[in-house]
Amino acid sequence: MKNDKRVLLVEDDATLAFLVADNLKREGYQVTHAEDGVKGLAFFQEDEFDICLVDVMMPNMDGFAFTQEIRKVNEQVPIIFITARNLTEDKIKGLKLGGDDYITKPFSMEELLLKIQIFLKRSRVAAEAESKALYHFGIFSFDSENLQLGWKNEQRELTMKEAKLLQLFCEKHHQVLSRSEILEAVWGDDDYFLGRSLDVFISRLRKYLKVDPQVKIANLHGIGFRFTY
Repeated sequence: MKNDKRVLLVEDDATLAFLVADNLKREGYQVTHAEDGVKGLAFFQEDEFDICLVDVMMPNMDGFAFTQEIRKVNEQVPIIFITARNLTEDKIKGLKLGGDDYITKPFSMEELLLKIQIFLKRSRVAAEAESKALYHFGIFSFDSENLQLGWKNEQRELTMKEAKLLQLFCEKHHQVLSRSEILEAVWGDDDYFLGRSLDVFISRLRKYLKVDPQVKIANLHGIGFRFTY
C-alpha cells in the first residue's frame, strides 16, 4: 500500500524510531527520520511534510524548541509529541507552543496510527475549506471569506454583495451567466429593480479589476455576463 503522505519522525531512541518507521511504512506512509531536533528542523526546511511525530526529550534541540521553530514558518502542519513523561504541565506547555496532541510511551501502534489518521483528515478538510474560499485569477488573489481582493501590494475590502458576486464569477469563470441566474444566486430574487442594482455592482467590480486588462466581465447583450481571465 502506497500513499503520498509524508511523516517527519524526530526521535533519538533508535530502536523506537525503527519500530515506528517500519509500522508507518507498512501502512503506506513515507517516513523521514531525524535523530534530534536540529536534524529534524533541517529536514523540515528542505522538504514538505504532512505531519510531524516529535519526541520531547532529545539532545541538541528538544521537542519543545523544535516545535517553536516549526511554528515560526508553518502554523498548519500537525505535530504529535511522543513523550515518556505524562505530566500535565508538560502537556500544557507543549500545546501552548503549538503542538496538537500527545502520545505517552509506551504506546500501541494502533493508537498512534489512529491519531495520525485523525489529524491528516482534519488537515485535508481544512485545506479543502481554505481552497474553496481562495481564488486566483490574473494578477489578483481573492479571499471570499474575508471579503478581500488583493493584487501586487494593493488590497481592497469588498462589501458582502461585491464578494458574493465576484465569487460566483470565479466559480463559473468562462461560462455564460444569465442576469436572472446571477440575481437568484446573489440576491435571492429575480426582480427588475434588483437588476438595476446588479448593473451597479458589475460596474464596481469592473473598476476594481481594470488594473489587469486580461480580466474581464463581458456583457452579452440580452443574455447576461461572462467572466474571463
